[in-house]
Amino acid sequence: MHPITVIEIMISTIFVAGLFIIAFLLPYRMRKKSIITVSFITLLLLLFFAVRPFWIDYQVSLKTEKLNQYLEENYPGEVWEIRRQVGRQYNPYHLKVTFENEKDWTYTYYVGDDQICQTVWSPPDGMGPIDGKHFEYSGCK
Repeated sequence: MHPITVIEIMISTIFVAGLFIIAFLLPYRMRKKSIITVSFITLLLLLFFAVRPFWIDYQVSLKTEKLNQYLEENYPGEVWEIRRQVGRQYNPYHLKVTFENEKDWTYTYYVGDDQICQTVWSPPDGMGPIDGKHFEYSGCK
């Protein structure tokens, strides 16, 4: 598990434990409703941490398909490989593309809801970005 996720879970646990302590210290007539409310908040947090990785993977699969369609339109007849960087420190919607006819180059595309744009490129030593066959200077807006 990534350290950021561990920190998020620890903070959520401390928050919920604090809410339970406060709920138990409330007067008897308010205690039952407050414990039910805190239990509901706990359930929502557990659901959030359980569903979030699957939701991100689902969104990435949709974005990958969208990027595939974009590349087929702009570079017909070419072969490429799309991969993503794994880890919480990387944006899951930044997808790395390596074209077969340009193996030393890696292009990173941002795939948003309404736009696809090339944001980063990794050329071989001694070459600039404009030397790449697939370099796009459109920029994200």
